[in-house]
Amino acid sequence: MPEDMKKELITIRDNRREMEDRFYQFLSFGTGGMRGLLGAGTNRMNLYTIRRVAKGLALYMKAAGPEAMARGVVIAYDTRYFSKEFALETAKTIGKYGIRSYVFSESRPTPELSFAIRHLQAFAGVVITASHNPAQYNGFKVYGEDGGQLPPEAADVIVAHMDSIEDLFTIEVEQEETLLKNGVLQYVLEEIDTAYQQKLLTIRENPDVLEKAGEKLSIVYTPLHGSGLVPVMEGLRNYGFTSVSLVPEQAKQQSDFPTVSYPNPEEREAFELAMQLGYEQGADLLLATDPDADRLGVAVRNKEDEYELLTGNQLGALLLHYILSQKEKRSDLPENGVALKTIVTSEFGRAVAAKFGVDMLDTLTGFKFISEKIEEFANDGTYSFLFGYEESYGYLIGDFARDKDAVQAALLTAEMAAHYKSDGKTLNDALTDLYEELGYYKEALQSLTLEGIEGRETISRIMEQFRNNAPSSIAGIGVSAVEDYASGLRTEDDGTSHPLSLPQADVVKYILADGSWICVRPSGTEPKCKFYFGVRKDTVVEADHQLSRLVEEIMERIR
Repeated sequence: MPEDMKKELITIRDNRREMEDRFYQFLSFGTGGMRGLLGAGTNRMNLYTIRRVAKGLALYMKAAGPEAMARGVVIAYDTRYFSKEFALETAKTIGKYGIRSYVFSESRPTPELSFAIRHLQAFAGVVITASHNPAQYNGFKVYGEDGGQLPPEAADVIVAHMDSIEDLFTIEVEQEETLLKNGVLQYVLEEIDTAYQQKLLTIRENPDVLEKAGEKLSIVYTPLHGSGLVPVMEGLRNYGFTSVSLVPEQAKQQSDFPTVSYPNPEEREAFELAMQLGYEQGADLLLATDPDADRLGVAVRNKEDEYELLTGNQLGALLLHYILSQKEKRSDLPENGVALKTIVTSEFGRAVAAKFGVDMLDTLTGFKFISEKIEEFANDGTYSFLFGYEESYGYLIGDFARDKDAVQAALLTAEMAAHYKSDGKTLNDALTDLYEELGYYKEALQSLTLEGIEGRETISRIMEQFRNNAPSSIAGIGVSAVEDYASGLRTEDDGTSHPLSLPQADVVKYILADGSWICVRPSGTEPKCKFYFGVRKDTVVEADHQLSRLVEEIMERIR
């Protein structure tokens, strides 16, 4: 064992709780992969747990046959501590089995990894990232040959292989020099960058707007020290945006994310430096991507000329409306067009889609389920995919990537802002227009962080409470139906039940008589229990009041 890991364990040997937390389990591997704190221990991200999951992937590919092994794995990584080292360790582990790997020579976003799998016709992909988690975390996400995150069945096979490994210290790796000499390891970058940028040009909805107004739109962008820096800046240049300023302190790719406590574009704190620069330069639009650039945050000027963050639900509705309106204007809207969202995402998008006669379908939470639907539609031709999104700041426009893509979203958001600016409007004005037309949709998210063994048990109790003790009313509004995705049943208030169309999951959703809804689920990537709320009213005052009542009553129930 490396000396630093030995020393780390020695310093905690008398701390029973810390030792228990580090060793009571192996880091759990779900359908998307695994994520955890860096450090020594089986319940931590380190050299040995990386080898364990990489060997599981290698055995999965070996069972798939020589063709899968020859097609290989694309491996990308973000800017976190040990991301590059873990990427190489993955290649060295699977390389011991003769499996080819294509490793990015610099950090690149998760969506570019998804694109690269399809571009290189690889069998699988891996990205080393903990997304928007704090600096002390890292993770390992696995992708299938379609460029989407692994489905549960494939993940279960990898987990079975991981469980068969009795001794972490016996997992063999090959030397980098040997793999390079034998052609089993290949570093990639420029070819993928160029091909990806060419594809990004295909999602433009109105190139004329870009020619006329692109140089007039003032943009401030921050990659939050992450991997979005190169592709977003190059993409904006290719789109014709010439007034783009980088937040200098956050343009440095640093593993400790020194300017933020939490590199999450959903949080206002992440925009503080961007707002300062925006006010100095009079910028129209602020853009922020998380460390692996799969999530996009946006801030726009409001009526008071202050920057206001758009929620994921708001930006998703705006992007969908822009895409559909532009296609309708060109008479290019397919008759079988479809948009996709998750069950915890606002109904605002469904109202937008309905306005244009487009179907909006729901999936379980997690972009992998949206990706599965895209692949299904591509194979059977039932629908033409137009847009997919989730409330947690994830969007996908072009299906050349199969995971949420903040690069795509940043470019189309900038185009959309240029379009509205040419009409004398801001994105905030456009949002208000939509609300006035379709109703005021408001949402909220509350999260309880519950770590360790006790935390897991508490989350289980909370889920059992909401599943087995559904109230007849909440905030004075009747509960008209309960959707239990674990049992796969929707139960109406008259006691009748019928099957849900989505796969089983540990999720409970209450539908209220006025169309409001509440959804409860454990996080798939963090030790949290999440509570989602959604309402629709004719005025913003009514919507805000209804939302606060629902949040207050539900959170009071679990105190």
